[in-house]
Amino acid sequence: MTRRMRLLVLGVGGAGLAVLFALAAFRLPRFGGAFHPYGQRTLPNALARHTPNVISSINFDQRALDTLGEELILMASALAAVLVLRTVRAEQEDSAGEHAYGPAQVFDALRITGYLLLPVTLMTGVYIVAHGYLSPGGGFQGGVVLGSAIHLVYLAGDYPALARIRPVPMFEAGEALAAGAFVVLALWFAGQVKAMNAVVGLEVGCAFVLALAKFFEQALLVRKDS
Repeated sequence: MTRRMRLLVLGVGGAGLAVLFALAAFRLPRFGGAFHPYGQRTLPNALARHTPNVISSINFDQRALDTLGEELILMASALAAVLVLRTVRAEQEDSAGEHAYGPAQVFDALRITGYLLLPVTLMTGVYIVAHGYLSPGGGFQGGVVLGSAIHLVYLAGDYPALARIRPVPMFEAGEALAAGAFVVLALWFAGQVKAMNAVVGLEVGCAFVLALAKFFEQALLVRKDS
């Protein structure tokens, strides 16, 4: 795509965003007014659905399509990281690849701590996802914990072990399946708080793993001497 075409796309998108922002801003209720249509609807609807808390009712029922947009933004960000950080032609990986990296020289205490915290952190992430519908949030936060937990292996100084336990194709498939499942739930089965919370946790966790995997690959890329 040429520079002129990129600027054209940017201009069209910016103009459309400006129009939508102006329309939304002019229809905002007056500050300090007594008319709160959104607040007057959220609590009755949450009670009618028997949702454990109002926040979960808003995220996964009344505004499920908004949450869907947030999940797709995260998915697009992870895909963008995969594309932008891909190995370009000028960067040639060493013939041994990532397996040329053995365990780093770190203190034994740090290595042991990383390995001991790994199962604890994974269990914490699963717990947050599983109980997310009972409290505000849950799926997204738990997914972040799960996606970050396995990288304790890297902090313990063992990148080859990290590469073995997080096969990128599997997490790519998991992210796609979770995003697709959330689309189906948001469009036709809104209100299924438990299921939607679970697939959010899966999608977020896979997205974080993919993004961090590409960051690590780029940072540890071996360049041949020119």
